[in-house]
Amino acid sequence: MALPRRRNLSHNSRLRSLVNLVSAISGVILILFAFLSFLAPSPNESQHLHLRHHQSSFNAVVEDLATGGDSVFHVPSNGGKLDRDIWSSRNAKFFYGCSNASAKFAKAEAEAVSHPTRYLAIATSGGLNQQRTGITDAVVAARILNATLVVPKLDQKSFWKDASNFSEIFDIDWFISSLSKDVKIIKQLPKRGGKSWTPYTMRVPRKCSERCYQNRVLPVILKRHHAVQLNKFDYRLANKLDTDLQKLRCRVNYHALKFADPILEMGKTLVHRMRMRSKRYIALHLRFEPDMLAFSGCDYGGGEKERNELGAIRKRWKTLHKNNPDRQRRQGKCPLTPEEVGLMLRALGYDSDVHIYVASGEVYGGEETLRPLKSLFPNFYSKDTIATKEELAPFSSFSSRMAALDFIVCDESDVFVTNNNGNMARILAGRRKYFGHKPTIRPNAKKLYRLFLNRNNVTWEAFASRVRTFQRGFMGEPKEVRPGRGEFHENPSACICEDSEAKEKANADLSDKKNGKSDASSRKEVTVSDDQNDYDDNDDPKWPDLDDDDDQIWPQEKHLYNGTGSDYDAVISDEPELEEILSD
Repeated sequence: MALPRRRNLSHNSRLRSLVNLVSAISGVILILFAFLSFLAPSPNESQHLHLRHHQSSFNAVVEDLATGGDSVFHVPSNGGKLDRDIWSSRNAKFFYGCSNASAKFAKAEAEAVSHPTRYLAIATSGGLNQQRTGITDAVVAARILNATLVVPKLDQKSFWKDASNFSEIFDIDWFISSLSKDVKIIKQLPKRGGKSWTPYTMRVPRKCSERCYQNRVLPVILKRHHAVQLNKFDYRLANKLDTDLQKLRCRVNYHALKFADPILEMGKTLVHRMRMRSKRYIALHLRFEPDMLAFSGCDYGGGEKERNELGAIRKRWKTLHKNNPDRQRRQGKCPLTPEEVGLMLRALGYDSDVHIYVASGEVYGGEETLRPLKSLFPNFYSKDTIATKEELAPFSSFSSRMAALDFIVCDESDVFVTNNNGNMARILAGRRKYFGHKPTIRPNAKKLYRLFLNRNNVTWEAFASRVRTFQRGFMGEPKEVRPGRGEFHENPSACICEDSEAKEKANADLSDKKNGKSDASSRKEVTVSDDQNDYDDNDDPKWPDLDDDDDQIWPQEKHLYNGTGSDYDAVISDEPELEEILSD
């Protein structure tokens, strides 16, 4: 009987050991599963990681920076050692603005240039900068028609609802006198028989050419009492014109349109206060207002609340259909979030102690949205923070006057960053090229979005290197855009001249320094870098071309084109209010 009992005990012992082993393995698996579950994000959180405006991920970056956490993505306090000057354009010294008329451009005193019985009046539309393009083109249109120009009427009834007249925004006497050799300009139509004179009103197509004005408008002037008013005058002149007419555009935009003294003085005060704080500063045109975001159709990480709020705004415009947010982002049509703008600038080499002036309206999400940008750049200012309410009182009730103050501070900045392609961004980009190619940064959103999406999986050094690569051709350097392409107000190529002697001398000096000799053969081998060669035009969204049919980009030329049109030109003609909201 002892033998069977011993066998049963042995069998039970083995069974208990097996049970214990299985239990131990199960316990280890459960512990491992719990640990992995703790580390892995929830489905909702995982989805949220793919949204561009992910606040918690930024907080993790800041925490890692402060505490030395485990994340590989650490934002350093400085921009690192770079082999370039981040505060100037590389070859700017070889280019300069040139807008003087040629010898063949007749003076306005000649009767053939300013016919005594022809008058052209215009009524602008949109915000300050959209109206500025209309005023500039109106002078050229008057010259084409050999007509006397009546000082333009500013739009006072649009979305912006600014009751300012021309003389309250611009120096009207300077405008008239500085252009006296080009076009005769008067403040108002003369009376006829002691009575006010009402001109015949009409409109011309967008991008109307020189021939278009001569065929459509001139016959009306001759038949309709010699005076015509062109209404809704914005972008009503062709992009390509005779060189002398293009240079006239530049004389108007860059020399004759000077802000009225109260605006100019307050703008200079704001600039002085920025300079008192720091030798250099960046101006950022943020354009992160609810209307802009609603138009974009993009997703900014605000979840259902954001989709409902922006969706309700989109319903105001019948032509805006529901977009695919991911597709919009892939095509580079989503503005960068304030956080992403900050990360881009830090990656380009701007330290955390750099001072930033932000030109913006109401930011969607308010302080919560701005917090990441302010964490990256604590020296964060706007006109409301560097001026008192009393100082801004004469301007605060007028949107165009407030926009003019921002325009001045942005124009005077060492670096200008634009987060959209509206009128203010385009005009300032062209103006900064004309006056010395001061750096103007446009985010290469088409390439940057993937980098922002996966930034937590790369080191800061790798992230910064990719940002610098992607931004080549988007930094305001000379020759980034092929002459004649893009909107003329943004790319005034006819008014940019090259100092060939200075460039040749620089090439020779560079050759001597490199080779230690000055023979001609060595000089031929070394050339000053041509900035357009850094640009990969596949990065830029192919915005609709704004020119006439005869200015079309042929298929074989598309690979040469750095598109600089507007992403909202396609809806402009159908939605006037939308046009006005997006115009600046």
